[in-house]
Amino acid sequence: MIPINQITGLILAGGRAQRMGGTDKGLIPFHGRPLIECAIDALRDQVGWILINANRNITKYSVYGYSVIVDETPDFSGPLAGFSAGLKICKTPYLLTSPCDSPLLPLDLGAKLAEELESGNYQLVYASTKDLDGRIWSQPVFCLMRSDLRDSLNEFLSKGNLKIDRWFKELRASTVVFENTEAFTNVNTPEELKHLEDLSK
Repeated sequence: MIPINQITGLILAGGRAQRMGGTDKGLIPFHGRPLIECAIDALRDQVGWILINANRNITKYSVYGYSVIVDETPDFSGPLAGFSAGLKICKTPYLLTSPCDSPLLPLDLGAKLAEELESGNYQLVYASTKDLDGRIWSQPVFCLMRSDLRDSLNEFLSKGNLKIDRWFKELRASTVVFENTEAFTNVNTPEELKHLEDLSK
C-alpha cells in the first residue's frame, strides 16, 4: 500500500468557470463555505501535502496555508496545465488530483486509486462511474499518477495537445469504477450547485 506521506494532493482551481458567469468556482459558497474548503477537507487525510492550482485570486487561496501554483501555459489551458504545474514542484512519488468544485469527493479516492495503480504497475489510474444503464463514464481529472510523468506530459503539451484522454492513452493507465454516481459531480451552473447542496443536506 502506498503510504499517504508519499502522495501530494493537487486541487485544480484554475479554470475560467464561464458557465458560472466567470466566478472563481473555488470561492463559491457551498452550504456557506467556499468550495475550496470542501476540497481541502476531503483530501486532507488522503495525502501528505496539498497544492492548490489557481490562476487568479491567489491571495485568497493562500490564506489556507498551502502552496498556490499557477499554470505556466497562457489562457486557462485546462487541467493538463494544472497537472504540469503540480508535477513541477511535487516532492513525493505520487500526485493525486481533484478539481475544486466536486464537494462530494470520495474519502477513499486515494486509497482505491493507489490499490489499482500498484496492482498492475500502472503509471496513472483515474476514476470512473457507472450510470443506471450500466455505461461507464470516465472522470479523468480525478486521478493518481506517478510524479515521474512530468517529462511525458510536458512533451505532450509542447505539441499543442490539451486533451486529457489522449495523454492517458500514451501511458500505462487504468481506471477504478466508483459506485456512487454523484461522487464526482462538479458545479458548472447555479442549478448544479443547488442540486449538490440538496443531495448533501
